[in-house]
Amino acid sequence: MEEELKCPVCGSLFREPIILPCSHNVCLPCARTIAVQTPESEQHLPPLLHPRGTAPPAAAAPGPGAAAGSAACLDSECAAGGGGDHADKLSLHSETDSGYGSYTPSLKSPNGVRVLPLVPAPPGAAAAAAPRGAGPTSSSLTCPQCHRSASLDQRGLRGFQRNRLLEAIVQRYQQGRAAAAAKCQLCDRSPPEPAAVLCEQCEVLYCAACQLRCHPARGPFAKHRLVPPPGPPGAPGGGGDGGGKGAGGGRKLPTCAEHDLENYSMYCVSCRSPVCYQCLEEGKHGKHDVKALGAMWKQHKAQLSQALNGVSDKAKEAKEFLVQLKNLLQQIQENGLDYEACLVAQCDALVDALTRQKAKLLTKVTKEREHKLKVVWDQINHCTLKLRQSTGLMEYCLEVIKENDPSGFLQISDALIKRVQVSQEQWVKGALEPKVSAEFDLTLDSEPLLQSIHQLDFIQMKCRVPPVPLLQLEKCCTRNNSVTLAWRMPPLSHNPVEGYILELDDGDGGQFREVYVGKETLCTIDGLHFNSTYNARVKAFNSSGVGPYSKTVILQTSDVAWFTFDPSSAHRDIVLSNDNQTATCNSYDDRVVLGTAAFSKGVHYWELHVDRYDNHPDPAFGIARINVVKDMMLGKDDKAWAMYVDNNRSWFMHCNSHTNRTEGGVSKGATVGVLLDLNKHNLTFYINGQQQGPPAFENVEGVFMPALSLNRNVQVTLHTGLEVPQCVKQPKLPNN
Repeated sequence: MEEELKCPVCGSLFREPIILPCSHNVCLPCARTIAVQTPESEQHLPPLLHPRGTAPPAAAAPGPGAAAGSAACLDSECAAGGGGDHADKLSLHSETDSGYGSYTPSLKSPNGVRVLPLVPAPPGAAAAAAPRGAGPTSSSLTCPQCHRSASLDQRGLRGFQRNRLLEAIVQRYQQGRAAAAAKCQLCDRSPPEPAAVLCEQCEVLYCAACQLRCHPARGPFAKHRLVPPPGPPGAPGGGGDGGGKGAGGGRKLPTCAEHDLENYSMYCVSCRSPVCYQCLEEGKHGKHDVKALGAMWKQHKAQLSQALNGVSDKAKEAKEFLVQLKNLLQQIQENGLDYEACLVAQCDALVDALTRQKAKLLTKVTKEREHKLKVVWDQINHCTLKLRQSTGLMEYCLEVIKENDPSGFLQISDALIKRVQVSQEQWVKGALEPKVSAEFDLTLDSEPLLQSIHQLDFIQMKCRVPPVPLLQLEKCCTRNNSVTLAWRMPPLSHNPVEGYILELDDGDGGQFREVYVGKETLCTIDGLHFNSTYNARVKAFNSSGVGPYSKTVILQTSDVAWFTFDPSSAHRDIVLSNDNQTATCNSYDDRVVLGTAAFSKGVHYWELHVDRYDNHPDPAFGIARINVVKDMMLGKDDKAWAMYVDNNRSWFMHCNSHTNRTEGGVSKGATVGVLLDLNKHNLTFYINGQQQGPPAFENVEGVFMPALSLNRNVQVTLHTGLEVPQCVKQPKLPNN
C-alpha cells in the first residue's frame, strides 16, 4: 500500500495532499513547486519565438530586484508561510531579467517529474520587475501523472480541496510503522524484544532486561529521563492524538471551503463535490442535482466494495496461477532432464559418427529449455508485479472504506472506483494462462542409415488434432424455443484450433446435424420446438483434422411459449405499448401485426383481451406465415388463417373465403383464445372461454406465427405463457 501513499513529485509520503481536477493527488509544497504563472499576453507565444534582442511583453528591464533569481516565489505564503488574498500564486520573471539568455535551469524530482527551480525573491521584487501597465497573469498547474493542466483562480492553490482522507491514512500508516519499529536496540536476541522505555538523553530504546543491565537508575544515569516508547495512535504514551483522531472519532468535522462556519451536509452530483446548505441557497450549486451526503456516501462505498470484490477474485486467481507456474517450472525441469537422458541414450547407441552431432543436439535441447524457463519466469515476474499493484490498491481501498468521513470519501470515491474497475479490467482473457507448456515437442529419428547421421537433427512433432472442447454448463441456457451453448478449450492446450462444429439433434432423439461452423465459442440457435429435449455436442478442427466430440449436453425448451407483438415486422400504422404486449392502430383500415414466436410442433394457446371496442369494427385473430400481407384484414390472402368477429357474430377466413358463420361477438372486456394444435394440425378459437364454432381449420402444416389485424377503433392486449385449457388439452406425444 505504500506506493499509493507516495507523492508522484517528491517520491515521499504525502504532506498536506490536495486533489487536482483530474482526481490525482499531490503534496501542497510540491504543487507550489510545479505551478507556473505566465502573463496572459504570452500564453500562446513561446519565449523562443520573440524577436531576437527583445523581451516578451511582460518582461521588464533589469532592475535592482531582477538579479535575485530567475523566478519569484509564490508570494507571501511561500516566503513567510502565511496566508493572504494572493496566497499560492506564482510569479516568474522573464528569462531576460536574470541575464541567462534563453537558458532556464530545471530540476527533476525523485520520480522524474521536471520542475522549475523557484528562487524566493525579496518582497516587492516581483512588483518592481513588472513594467508599469503590464497585463494580468494566469497561473496553471500540470498534473505530474496524467499531464493535464489546470488553471488557478484568484484563490490559487487554496482553490483545490484538501484530501483529508488520504492525509489521515498517511498519518496512521506512519504511526503504525513507527510502532512496529519500536524494538530494543541493545538486545542480543533475534528478533529483538519490544522496547519498554526510551531514554530521552541517550535516545536509545531498551527492553526491561536491557534497561536494568545497561541503563540502571544510578550513577551518571540517575538524572536521565525514561519515557514510554512511541506506539500506535491512541496508546498510552504512544505519541497518538488521544485516541480516535486517526479513526475519525475525535477528528474535527470538515467545514465548507466557501463558508467557513458551515459543515458539509449535501453532495452535488453535477460537480461531484460535497457542499453545505449555504452553497445551495447562495452559491453556484443552487440549480444543480444535489443529494443527501450520507446516502451518497453509502452508495459510493457500496460501489467501491463491489468493484473491490472483483479485484479480490482476480488476485486470488493470480495467486493460484503463480502456484501453477511454479509447478510448471518443476515440470519443465523434469521433462528437460528426461529429454536429455533419452537423447544421450540414443546417441550412445549409435556409431561413432553420432558423437559429432550429440553436442549440437544437446545444445538445442538446452536452448529450448532455457527459452521455456525464461518465458515462464518473465510471466511470473509480470504477474507478481500486477498482483502486488492490485494488492496495494486493495489495501488502500480497504483503509479508505474504514474511514467515517463522508465528504472526504466522496472527494476521491469516483476516481478510486474507476481505478479499481480499470485494475480489474487489466486481468484480460488469457492473462492467467501459461504462455508455454512443460512438454518438449521434439523427437529424434534414429532409424535412418549411417550415411544420414550427419544430417541428423530434431524435427518438430507433427501438429496434432485439437483436444476435446469443454462445455461451459454455467453459460448454457434455454429461453422459449431458443438454446444458447458456450464452450472453451482445456487449459495448457497448445494445439492450434481453426474452428468449431456444433451439432444438435432434432429434439426427438434423432440424428445429429450441424447447426454452426466457425471460430466463436458462443452460439444461440433459434426456431426450435417448444416442450422438446435437445442433445448438443461440439468438436474442434484444424489443418490436421477434426478432434473428438465433447460431452453431450441436454437442453429442454420451454413447455409453453412466451412472446410479444413484433415491432420489426408490424405495419407502420400499428402502435405498440406495454412492452409490446398491447396493440392499437392509427388507421381506419385493417393492419396486421405478428408475434415474436414461430410454431411448427406441439400444442399452443394464447389469449387476446379487448381493451377498447368502438363503432363495431371487425378485428381478426389467428395465425400467419412470416410473409403475410400487412395492409389488409388477416385471412384475405393465402398466408393467413383467421377468425374475424364483430359485436354479434364471427366468420372464419382464409384466401378471402368466409365460412362457418357463428352467432356471438365481442365487446369491450371480451377475451379471445387461440388454440393451435400442430399435433392434430387444426386451429380452434374461443370467446370468453367458450369454443366459437367447430375447429376452424384442418390440415395446417408448416411454421406459423401468431397474428392479429385491427384498426383504430380497437385495442387489444396479448397474454402468453398460458397452459392449454383442461377441456381441450391434448395428451403429450412420447418421444421416439
